[in-house]
Amino acid sequence: MKRSRTIAALILVAGLLTPSAAAAVHPADQAPANRSFHVPATVVLDGYRLALTRELVRAGVPSLRAPLAELRTQADADLTAGPWSVMDKPELPPSNDKHDYLSQAPYWWPTQPATAANPWGCPYMQKDGVRNPAIDDITDHAERGEMFNAVYDLTLAWYYTGDAAYAQRAALDLRTWFVAPATRMNPSLDYTQFIPCLVSGRGIGIIDFSQQFTDILDAVALLNTGAPGWSASDDAGMTSWNKQFLAWLQTSKNASDEAAATNNHGSFFDMQEAALALATGQPALARSIVVTAETKRLDDQIGADGGLPQELSRTRSYHYSTFDLVALTRLAMIGRHVGVDLWHYTTPSGGTLFKAVDFVVPAATGQAAWTYPELQFQAFAADDDIHAAADAGDRTARAAVGHLQTPPGGDLWLLRPAPEQLDPISGS
Repeated sequence: MKRSRTIAALILVAGLLTPSAAAAVHPADQAPANRSFHVPATVVLDGYRLALTRELVRAGVPSLRAPLAELRTQADADLTAGPWSVMDKPELPPSNDKHDYLSQAPYWWPTQPATAANPWGCPYMQKDGVRNPAIDDITDHAERGEMFNAVYDLTLAWYYTGDAAYAQRAALDLRTWFVAPATRMNPSLDYTQFIPCLVSGRGIGIIDFSQQFTDILDAVALLNTGAPGWSASDDAGMTSWNKQFLAWLQTSKNASDEAAATNNHGSFFDMQEAALALATGQPALARSIVVTAETKRLDDQIGADGGLPQELSRTRSYHYSTFDLVALTRLAMIGRHVGVDLWHYTTPSGGTLFKAVDFVVPAATGQAAWTYPELQFQAFAADDDIHAAADAGDRTARAAVGHLQTPPGGDLWLLRPAPEQLDPISGS
């Protein structure tokens, strides 16, 4: 881009301030001539928007100071956490290979006291939405989540500030979990969300990864813009892992079971598979997945009024509605990269993704009570879904943005404008 473009013009393009506020930025504040405007090849996030936002951050635009400070606070804590590895867990998966990821089903509980003859307390029974804390004894699930969060925070902090320490730590975390032979995870999920004395692994457990793995794909794209500590061999190792993981998603029974799910699990499966296809240089496959999701996901999931009937029937109906919307709105963002407009697709019943977001707006803004079952209502869980719809042009969402409850950790939308699961529940 031409270096004569002022920061005020960049603000207008990014849509971060009104024209009058942008005009207040001094016209001499131009992007430095010695800094290249490299657009990252992200698969969910808008790389061009990120590059613009970085110029605004470094120009000191006031509206970005608070989210940047919060991001740095989180990233500073990540500098001394980890690195994490699947080799940390004390248990052996059924394969007897610690390199295989292992996790336990979160909503299944023992029905008998543990004894020497029955150490797990079998048989197990399901309690929908009620998380069994014993699952944390297996460390892969928790460490995976900590690693995903740390890598994303650290990478974004480096990208916006240029502080090499953030990038170097993110690179170490990625290298330890995915690349280094002694500590890497095998690129498969055969033993996710097992149920003691019942099954060794389930397709439903793929959501352990799919709900957040696309953050890792975007983090790698950012690191590939020239991050210190991230080498070509690191990127090659990560790309190889991604290709093998995508192949597993396309061929394994667990993956086939998860792809057949008609609720949020199916949405997250498509989101992850499409993002992996795009990240591994297969845009036609990514486009096919998004196009198919119009009839395979939206037709089945979105009601005429925008409600998500399969999620509304759950004991955590608000959580699962907003959770499914994270997957669907992120899938729409992937669609934008491959020329598919999922936002404006209309189902045979008249439902749209915009309507689905609008359905949660009254509860998210406090305008009306949530009238469906919900064990732990947290209004802020919908914030990012609403931001995404607002950015895509939905008027109801745009009007709601100023009335949202700030989530724990602050509102980071301007720095990482793609929906995340904001409420802390962990599970399927």
